[in-house]
Amino acid sequence: MSAHDAILVPGGGVREGGELPLWVKRRFDRVVEIFKDEHVITLSAGTLLKPPPLDDRGFPIIESVAGAQYLISKGIPTKKILVETCSYDTIGNGFFARTIHVDTRGFRKLLIITSEFHMPRTESIFKWVFSLPPTSLRYELGFETVSDVGMDEKALKTRKLAEKANLAKFTITKSRIHTLEELHKWLFTKHDAYSMSIRPPQFKISENLLKTY
Repeated sequence: MSAHDAILVPGGGVREGGELPLWVKRRFDRVVEIFKDEHVITLSAGTLLKPPPLDDRGFPIIESVAGAQYLISKGIPTKKILVETCSYDTIGNGFFARTIHVDTRGFRKLLIITSEFHMPRTESIFKWVFSLPPTSLRYELGFETVSDVGMDEKALKTRKLAEKANLAKFTITKSRIHTLEELHKWLFTKHDAYSMSIRPPQFKISENLLKTY
């Protein structure tokens, strides 16, 4: 019997043909290793940093769907996989996971699996999102890292610096938001990815950093 109601896996990029980067495969491989009939929630529509790859019909390949297909190819039952296709960043991962799947299904014991480079920010964000009132459930969050092996060394160094900077920005953001309603309002009025009052941002990032998405 599983110790968790659901395992959550943040997105980490997808390549042409729906191929997942090695560091993302490692997250899902860990799910396969420990799977005991709990639900698995794959997270993320994509990223704002670059356009999504297209499938052979010309449709965008969604990160969480590519992750779900990888799990299915490894034997995880389709009925146990839930996809979240709305988020474009880690805060969105947490918000949409909670509001679309976790609260609706009454999941309480959650395990979040992500890469080592991504874990400090992921843990901070998920603990915060799942602490915001109203909370009808008493969540129990666990976190497990997988290695960053497979990512270019220079790219990894660049990504770790970006993660550190983004965690500092997040610390300021969360100090201003105290309820789930306030988070919703901020996401849909202030956040680049979700607000219609903000023009789509034009990001300029290094090639090294882009390799990590």
